[in-house]
Amino acid sequence: MKPGEAKDMVLEAGKRLLKEGLVTRSWGNVSLRLDKRWMVVTPSGKRYEELLPEQMVLVDYHTMEYEGVFKPTSEASMHAAIFRARPEIGAVIHTHQVYATTVAVAGKEVPAIVDDQAQILGPSIKVTRYQRSNSDELAGEVVANLAGRNAVLIANHGAVCVGRNMDEAFVAAQILEKTCQVFMGAAMLGGAQLINAEEASRLHQEYLTDYSRRAEE
Repeated sequence: MKPGEAKDMVLEAGKRLLKEGLVTRSWGNVSLRLDKRWMVVTPSGKRYEELLPEQMVLVDYHTMEYEGVFKPTSEASMHAAIFRARPEIGAVIHTHQVYATTVAVAGKEVPAIVDDQAQILGPSIKVTRYQRSNSDELAGEVVANLAGRNAVLIANHGAVCVGRNMDEAFVAAQILEKTCQVFMGAAMLGGAQLINAEEASRLHQEYLTDYSRRAEE
């Protein structure tokens, strides 16, 4: 993939997140792995509706050096840490979406309660310990709690969703928001009935295998 194409994809994803209400103003950020060295990320402090492709930033996710005059998002180190730890991941989306953030603020881990959650996000949705935004400690918490999963809740902050490509990461963000809404609603009715942990893991692995096979066809 060429850098220009990656910048277009990151910009499109950011504007789509804004349209669907998963981010507001300049909050949240998006990245796409370009190769074994570079990622493209949204810039710092720019409103999504005003962004242009040339403002997307090319960042070395090993050294954190970047090209151009625009600074990368302040959360670039978190995106880089994910790419370094998860070589299969191609895209990262950090959001402040309402239902996911509500559950994150409550500090509630979400067990497997709906099948599409288990398939796409994994056997549960974990919550990090609180760490200051933009810190190495927060990046470490996100990576640790994201292991084996495609979404994590960031305590008192928001959420991170990942995927092998941008479409998969975006779907993960949508499924995360729906799952957290269902989780909150079920709590009002006495609590959700859980999917067996072993079954949840099987659903996730089947999804990963089936998706890979279909993507290659």
